[in-house]
Amino acid sequence: MKNLKNNNKEYLSIEEYDSHFSYQTKKTNLNISFNRVAFIFFVFVIISIIFSTKAVFLGSLKKKITNKSLIESEFRSSIVDKNGNIIAKTVVTHNVGIDPKLVIDRKKLLINLQLIFPEKKNSEFKKIKEKLNGKRFFYIQKQITQDQLDELILLGDKSIIPEQKISRIYPHENLFSHIIGQIDDNNNGISGIEKSFDKELKENYLPLKLTVDTDIQYLIREELKKYEEIFQNLGSAAILMDINSGDIISLVSLPDFNLNKREEISDINFINRATKGVYEFGSVFKTFTLAAAFDEKIIEPQTEFVDLPKSLTCAGFPIREYDNKIPSNLTAEQILIRSGNIGSVRIGQKIGEEKFKLFLSKIGILDKIQFDIEEVGSPIKFNWGKCPLATASFGHGITTTLLQLAKAYSIITNGGYDINPTLIKKDFNTIGERKRILKPKVSKEINPILRKVVSTKEGTAEFANVPGFQVGGKTGTAYISKNGVYTKDKINTFVSIFPTSSPKFVLLVLLDEPKASKEYIYYYRDGRQPYKGNHRNTAGWTTVEIAGKIIEKIGPILATKYLELN
Repeated sequence: MKNLKNNNKEYLSIEEYDSHFSYQTKKTNLNISFNRVAFIFFVFVIISIIFSTKAVFLGSLKKKITNKSLIESEFRSSIVDKNGNIIAKTVVTHNVGIDPKLVIDRKKLLINLQLIFPEKKNSEFKKIKEKLNGKRFFYIQKQITQDQLDELILLGDKSIIPEQKISRIYPHENLFSHIIGQIDDNNNGISGIEKSFDKELKENYLPLKLTVDTDIQYLIREELKKYEEIFQNLGSAAILMDINSGDIISLVSLPDFNLNKREEISDINFINRATKGVYEFGSVFKTFTLAAAFDEKIIEPQTEFVDLPKSLTCAGFPIREYDNKIPSNLTAEQILIRSGNIGSVRIGQKIGEEKFKLFLSKIGILDKIQFDIEEVGSPIKFNWGKCPLATASFGHGITTTLLQLAKAYSIITNGGYDINPTLIKKDFNTIGERKRILKPKVSKEINPILRKVVSTKEGTAEFANVPGFQVGGKTGTAYISKNGVYTKDKINTFVSIFPTSSPKFVLLVLLDEPKASKEYIYYYRDGRQPYKGNHRNTAGWTTVEIAGKIIEKIGPILATKYLELN
């Protein structure tokens, strides 16, 4: 039907209008305008319904993503250092993947992904594009930010599939690996603090506070890493502990591992050399020999030992001085200062097997130590006798851990009070009364001698004589036994206390199989000309140097944080 004209105005026939709007009656201009408005309103309602449905969908999705039950089921409380700095924390993270089978517009989706993830390289998007052409689900990115998640959700693309994940993150990565340990895929602790305090971390919402100091831990680890390149050692360890409370301020063992990346902790390379490694420590034991004699009132610091031979034989095996320049006539304190082997044997013989054994047991050397983590070594059973007594008196043939050395030196130098090394910060009200297990005279007599080991030219640790800190200590160099045979490889150790006038800290440094450095320059603290290179691979030229550098760096921090040093 043709158009009808009236007063020069054109109207649509019923049939023609029906083809546009499907109405069955003739319309005026007014009617047409009304119906257009009605149509727009209708479209608006439809769009509103769509957006409302989408909002409900997104709301349910977000609800799913922030599901509290999942968080609660996998929750572990934070672990913090003594100053409240976070070492380990449970966080909600999100992984986002794509199901290619549900993608409607691949080109549009790829453009949106490029806008949301601008940090991704072109090569990464090329791989995403290839996967979009496939049929298998794949992850776009794991542990995305909340902003990125919100942008992805707002796309409204059903092919984008977010999933919530509860993650345990470790901000300091390697720094506390041997202390904190790891968890498995089921949120269970499998080593370190994570294992030992697994129940507490799952049930308590308050952070677990440790005794360690992040700043000091970092500085000590950095020094060990630096000297690892210089002395080419297999591994190393260090412990810094408050000798009065047993609080461990730093515990480092190298190699270590990134806690954010699961490692096979059974790997021998990752042994905790500070707590798990069991070693012969050599001459650091001479301090125990002298202390035992003082505790039993057998000798005094000025007791003289005359006509000491350069060597002696026990059960067919020779015992020699490490240095032939050591005089034949020495006082008890000179034996320790100059690290005399034969003099230590003579003192050990005066003490006797039973009393020396009892003393070592009393200060925690012989038996496995109870500690906050399970990675603790057991000293090898020592078969006592005449010759074993002789070798034990200068630290050969008898084994223990670095942690036990820290405990023993603390007792000897803190006035004779028993302490238990700990990584867990205790409430002041829970700290019990200290128990004295050695006579106070032991510390009064030992501490000045340890100071002379460091402060005098006759001593073996002059590179640790850091001005202002009254460092004392004892060196130890021991050959490593492998399959019952001693090799040329060594364990070098230095145990230091400071300040010796009122001891507060014990610092132990261990190097496993170090090599002598021909290029390293040693700077004497008394103004002597520097010395380049060294052929003697002993503690005095390795661990003492490292300990001195560590004390230089951490000393000012300790003086600030621990007023007792002032």
